Amino acid sequence: MARDEIRSGLKTWFSPYLRRRCGIVALVVGSVLNLINQGDILIKLGSPNWFKLVLTYLVPYFVCAFGAISAARKVGR
Repeated sequence: MARDEIRSGLKTWFSPYLRRRCGIVALVVGSVLNLINQGDILIKLGSPNWFKLVLTYLVPYFVCAFGAISAARKVGR
């Protein structure tokens, strides 16, 4: 991977548009997945597994960001 590609990827990664868009995707998808996986605990106001809860929001964020960076690289070629 060339330095220009790395710079371009980092520029895309830290852009406000990407953070906002991936944040919205993570909020929606993460909430649905948390309700599916830990809904009974959350509805009963029990103590959820906090590691899984946070990870369930981070994974969609990173998948969205990776997809956006991959698409930007493909368009740039």
